[in-house]
Parts: sequence; C-alpha cells; structure tokens
Amino acid sequence: MNKPVTISEQAMVAPVSVPDVTSAPSAKPAAAAGPAYIVLGGISLSHFLNDTMQSLIPSVYPIFKASYALDFAQLGLITLAFQFTASLLQPVIGHFTDRKAQPFSLAIGMGFTFFGLLLLSVAQQYLVILLAAALVGLGSAVFHPESARIARLASGGRYGFAQSVFQVGGNFGTSMGPLLAALIVVPFGQPSIAWFSIVAFLAIMILWRIGQWYKPQTTGKKMAPLLAHPDAPSSRRIKIALVVLVALLFSKQLYVSSLSSYYIFYLIDKFGVSTQAAQLYLFIFLAANAAGAFFGGPVGDRIGRKYVIWFSILGALPFTLALPFSGLFASAVLTVFIGFILSSATSSIIVFAQELVPHRFGMISGVFFGFAFGIGGLGAAVLGKIADHTGIAFVYQVCALLPAIGLLAVFLPKMPRGAR
Repeated sequence: MNKPVTISEQAMVAPVSVPDVTSAPSAKPAAAAGPAYIVLGGISLSHFLNDTMQSLIPSVYPIFKASYALDFAQLGLITLAFQFTASLLQPVIGHFTDRKAQPFSLAIGMGFTFFGLLLLSVAQQYLVILLAAALVGLGSAVFHPESARIARLASGGRYGFAQSVFQVGGNFGTSMGPLLAALIVVPFGQPSIAWFSIVAFLAIMILWRIGQWYKPQTTGKKMAPLLAHPDAPSSRRIKIALVVLVALLFSKQLYVSSLSSYYIFYLIDKFGVSTQAAQLYLFIFLAANAAGAFFGGPVGDRIGRKYVIWFSILGALPFTLALPFSGLFASAVLTVFIGFILSSATSSIIVFAQELVPHRFGMISGVFFGFAFGIGGLGAAVLGKIADHTGIAFVYQVCALLPAIGLLAVFLPKMPRGAR
C-alpha cells in the first residue's frame, strides 16, 4: 500500500495505470493497468467501519430516551446535529479538497469520530450528546468526498467497479450498526459505546496507510486545467443533468430510507409478525440492497451507465407498486427485487455525475454522498409524520410511486465515447 504511484491530472477522466501495491519495496511496478485491489479493499473496509459507527447514532436512541427522558423532538435534534455535519458539510469539504488535496485528512477526520464515540459513551447532558453526535457526523463528512476520489484513482479505469466496491462497504456497515447495537449497547448500556472507538482507531490506521499511498500522487503536482471533450455536453446540459441525477438518487434513497426506518412497523401492523421476525425480513432487504450496489457498477462499466439507470427505474417500479397489496411471503420476495434493482443504479448515478464535472470531483462526490443522502434521510422523517396521521400502510402506497421520478432520466445527455 505504501508503493508510490504517479498519476497525472488526466487520471480524473482517463484509465489509471497502477503498480502492484502488494509487492515488496524492491519490486518493480506491474506492467499491466488494472485496479489497485488492496487500496480498493482498504477504502471499502474503511467505508464499512465508518458507516457502522455512523449507524450507531439512531440505534441508541431508545437508551437515551429512557435514560434522560427525551421526547421525540429532542431525538430529532440529535439527528439534525448529526445530519448537518455528516451530510450537508460534505460538498463544502469536497470543494476544499478539490483545490488542495489532503492525503491524510481521512485519518484526521476519523479522529473526530473516535473522540465523538468516547464523548457519547460518557455524556450525561443533552448538549454534550448533541456535540458528540456532531463530531461523529463531522468524521463522516471528511471521509466520503476524498475516499471517493481515492477509489476512482485506484480503479484502473474501471470506475463503476471501484465505486461499487466502495459503496458495498458502506451498505454493509449501515446494516451492521443496528445489529451490533442490539448485541452490545442494549445489554451493556451507554458506556459500551466507548468500545466502538476501537473500530474508529482501526479505521484511522487503515486510512493512514492509504494516505501514504495517496500522497505521492499529489505532492508537487500542479493542477492542470482539464480540456473539455469536443463531444461533451454543454454547460447548460450538464447543470440539468446534475439536477436530474440528484433527483434520481433522492427518490431512491427516500424509498430505501422508508423501508429501513418503517418496514418493521409496517410488517407488525399489517401482518402481526413478531419484532424478531420483522427484523429478519428487514435484513433480507438490506442484504439485497448491498448486493445490488456491488453488481450495478461493473455492469455499468460494460454496457453503459444510462442503461443501468433506466433498468433501475423500469425494473423497480412494478415491484414497488405491488408491495402494498401483497401478502407476507410475497412482500419478502418483492423487497429482494426492489432492494437489488434500486441500489444497482447508485454507483452508475454517482460515476455519471463525476464524469460530467471531473474538475470538481470532491465537491460532486460530497453533494451526492452528503446532500442527496442527507435530504433522503430528512424525507424519511417527513414520512414518519405522515404515518402518524394516516397510518403506515398509506405511506407505502405513496412511496410506491417514488421510482417513477426516475423517468427524468430522459433528460440525461449522451456522454462521449469512453465516458459511458
């Protein structure tokens, strides 16, 4: 991982030739171009660890509610403090790193998460809980834009594949957080949150090594201007395309958030299943979601990203429309298809946006990892309010139409050959 790699500015728009990072210092670089698998594995593992810790925040709400007599509005403010730093700050941080690369910012950012978890484990006052949640969110905000850039640099030109490897780590981390909270935090209480700082420390070590791999590519290199491809879309078409891609990711994330947040209650309310059984059905959906995120990127590399985006729209819509009217077993089967198909386009959407604005890579990554995902989470909170007044079944009848927003993909431009 510490073997230096020289990659020009054109690496943002052309395949990257990467040496064999697993070789000894005396070994020669590999002649063939290809992904730096250890770097991709390391950044995906770090994404897994980051999102595992990130998903702990809502998982420990019942403990805080019972211990400190918090109401739902106060819990919502904890979410706001976390979401503001974790999501809405990402474009700002990405814009800063576009101007000057920060190879070790990932390890430093994970330090905020480390101290946030320690503070959360000993917090006895509400304002301290808010500060701790904000620190964990800040670590996540620093992590995502620059780690997405590193994943692309290590892709060897297989951008969709690299983005999928990166994404699948985060998806599995999100699904593991609640499980670990149930196994550790619920039985042992708030102080056990400190144990997860070990996870943050492990992530710091991995990210420091990745920073050593990344630094030689940025040190002493002048940021050369990128020349537009003669067949590239106009600036107006690019702006329209970015709005469309944000809308697509928002609709997908809002639907996934609605299932992640309320599917257990939907199954209990409609079918009378136990909480444990409902959690199993939710895990099935999350596993399908992670699988789709992994396979969608490589398929986009081969056949084109617009085809994958269209497949996720036309493919998922029939299943989401059928879900509110299906029985228990059929619902489980439908959520497998919904999770796999919806998440298959996530990597293609993000890579498509990165290729539209390659000179603003960090900012674009921050917008899509932070803003779009964050707004999707806030939208899920609005769905909760609707469920309080109309019932959880009505929410899923409304959400069934969300994939139809993807028809906006008709406004996506045709990309030049090589940027598929």
